[in-house]
Amino acid sequence: MIRNKINEILDALPESELEKVYWPLVSIHKNYLFRKNVTDKGVLISEILEDSQKIIDSWDRAFAQNISQEVKESIYYNQFKWHIFSYEKQECLIGCLAREAFDEAAKDELYVMYQNSPDVWLYSHANQVVSADFDSEQDIYVFDKNFTWTYVHTHESMCGPYFYSKS
Repeated sequence: MIRNKINEILDALPESELEKVYWPLVSIHKNYLFRKNVTDKGVLISEILEDSQKIIDSWDRAFAQNISQEVKESIYYNQFKWHIFSYEKQECLIGCLAREAFDEAAKDELYVMYQNSPDVWLYSHANQVVSADFDSEQDIYVFDKNFTWTYVHTHESMCGPYFYSKS
């Protein structure tokens, strides 16, 4: 039913207006494929509604607490938290080593957040998730519920991915 309504709207639009519809659809489709790939592995995805800012703040405390505010400002930390790794302010694994470490980490429950988004997601039963599952994502932060490690996939092909473990 909804497909017919959408097709009616699309058919009524001139070709010059279709590009305005195309790019949002591409984004929706990409997001759908990403989530489908993960959920096909048995992962349950839940949005954290009440404590998302607390979790984001906890990520900052867990993985960037030893970095001064002055240094954070100089590396544009507020723009991209992962700059603590790309500017080598926090020692971490990079590239293939980061992928291997993430793939081997225990991942029953994970938090997932994106740069500059207030949303945090809980991935349950996520043991089958691997680093390649996040290759289509940009500026995504994946970390365990105990904040002992984090995996970051950036939007820059020459930066990362990064894996940092507090142990």
